[in-house]
Amino acid sequence: MNICGAKHLVLIGMMGAGKSSVGRVLARKLDRPLLDSDELIEQRTGRTVREIWTTDGEAEFRKLETRTLNDVLSGDEPSVIAAAGGVVLETANRTVLAESDAHVVWLLANVELLIDRVKSGTHRPLLDDDPDAMMRAMHRDRDELYREVADAIVSVDNRSVQDVAKAVLRCAG
Repeated sequence: MNICGAKHLVLIGMMGAGKSSVGRVLARKLDRPLLDSDELIEQRTGRTVREIWTTDGEAEFRKLETRTLNDVLSGDEPSVIAAAGGVVLETANRTVLAESDAHVVWLLANVELLIDRVKSGTHRPLLDDDPDAMMRAMHRDRDELYREVADAIVSVDNRSVQDVAKAVLRCAG
């Protein structure tokens, strides 16, 4: 696959959009490693995302997120990267995504679908108090930020993981 001549294929989008699931399929199809930023942060720190948020706070987690993004984008091996949902919040992250040798695909999902997908999870500290309201606010607040860095947008609504992966390959090839 060409991926438009880009070294990396980066999936961005809200939590619950399917970045990790679609990333696994794409990594197999492209014969590339999948680098999931949340998993990498947990491996590097020996703590879960929830533990980092609880112990060190959001600001420290965002620093780890930025460091991880920079590390994976600077890697020599072409990869599929499942970026953390909040990666677009930092201006520096949006800049590095825009300037990197990567094809960035926003997995866009209807907020109702996202709420349904994440409501049972316990590893998402941002959703502890009022998951519905928080997801709606994040969806609204991040829309323009995802749009700013996306080379392509693929809707995940009413599609299987396999169908989304095929759509990503069509828009990236």
